Amino acid sequence: MYGFTTTLSGITFDRALAQVLAALKAEGFGVLSDIDVRQAMKDKLGIDMLPYRILGACNPPLAHQALQAVPDIGLLLPCNVIVREEAPERVVVGFLDPQIMVNLVGKPEVKAVADAAEQRLRRACESLGGSTAQTT
Repeated sequence: MYGFTTTLSGITFDRALAQVLAALKAEGFGVLSDIDVRQAMKDKLGIDMLPYRILGACNPPLAHQALQAVPDIGLLLPCNVIVREEAPERVVVGFLDPQIMVNLVGKPEVKAVADAAEQRLRRACESLGGSTAQTT
């Protein structure tokens, strides 16, 4: 498993995106990067696709702890969150599981940071409502 998702129904993409940003903020995460995949595919390849955004979410205290433990962990930061329209008024929100950092780094001092980040991201996910699932 590398992440967890929730699917929101009866909501526009823009409204879902706003709710995700608010849910992340409520858990102490800011968004350092916002990649508009739809626009990039249109600009670079001339391909039309449904809205798709990749958000680089960061909780500064947790990021600082992780960087103090393993300076090169920045390769695995920030926590990625996707917001993608699957169909009209059906939006999937996915969260990368921070435990992936622990598995890749193999340092016990990162475990506490990953646990805290996972708890916060899962609360953000749950606060959105919708139906949840693990991503394999």
